[in-house]
Amino acid sequence: MEYTILNNGVKMPLVGLGVMEIENGAAGEQVILDALNAGYRMIDTATVYFNEETVGAAIKKSGIPREELFITSKFWAQDAGYENTKKAFQLSLDYLDIHHRQPCKLHRGSGLRHCLQYPRTDALHRGEQGCYLQL
Repeated sequence: MEYTILNNGVKMPLVGLGVMEIENGAAGEQVILDALNAGYRMIDTATVYFNEETVGAAIKKSGIPREELFITSKFWAQDAGYENTKKAFQLSLDYLDIHHRQPCKLHRGSGLRHCLQYPRTDALHRGEQGCYLQL
């Protein structure tokens, strides 16, 4: 697996598994396990995909240490603002059943422009609360 180092020093795999079309349950879990067993170390998900619990179950079953995985999630424009983003971030962690913070993105270009108007959103960009906005 090839990696890049982000500006904040975080090591990110260059190839990842997007799970937008992965269904919940055993079949979806097996797809994710197969990808992890093949060497994938990045999974890109979103709460709106309604499969974060399946992603979390596959991560646990894989036996791969959480620190070796790069899990991203996405939030929508209605999650704009510091407090709303923190709530959406925690909801994603709860669904994934992981306790190690993961990178996250605010989704949709128009939503990003709106989010950047909030004065405390930049705190998340700096990495406070373990969250990095990928702009």
